[in-house]
Amino acid sequence: MNQNNSFELNLFHSFKEGDETAYTFFYDKYFRRIQSFSVQFIYDQDEAENLAQEALLHLWQNKENVESLNGIQAFLFTYAKSKCLNLIRHNKVKDKFRNDLLNHKERELDIEVLNSLQFDTLELTELERIIQESISELPPKTREVFIKKRFENKKNAEIAEEMEVTLKAVEAHMTKALKILKTKLSDYLFLIFILIYNN
Repeated sequence: MNQNNSFELNLFHSFKEGDETAYTFFYDKYFRRIQSFSVQFIYDQDEAENLAQEALLHLWQNKENVESLNGIQAFLFTYAKSKCLNLIRHNKVKDKFRNDLLNHKERELDIEVLNSLQFDTLELTELERIIQESISELPPKTREVFIKKRFENKKNAEIAEEMEVTLKAVEAHMTKALKILKTKLSDYLFLIFILIYNN
């Protein structure tokens, strides 16, 4: 055993007995390593610094569970990796919530705009008639896919199963339907989109 290993081994025993000076030595030795390791996962320097501090605090609180000098590094990196993965999962959930909220706000705004336009009943009826006619003129399978998707709120997989076609076929029909309707209803597109949301 070389002199450095002997020195650290003595510090490790002191650390296990609760010596804060020994703990500070390991804190200084591993802090930047844990921070650098965490940044590779979460790409956030401040968050990685917080995570390194948390890992080292957790080491101190669980020193009785570390059995060897090499166990310190294994303990810290295992803890940091677990926390990074949890943070990544948490951020994904937050992003989904943020997107859902944004979509909801966008829909509310569309409805608000529609209400502010003050259509009379005749204009709305005429608009709905134009929409229905345009949909009815779609090719039969394309029309069926469009109605199931937009008005029955079915997922592509459900539609594919019901119609006994592939997912790619469903996607192709939807693309075709939207392309045709976009061309036919280009003058009313914005209002139609809002009406579809309201149905």
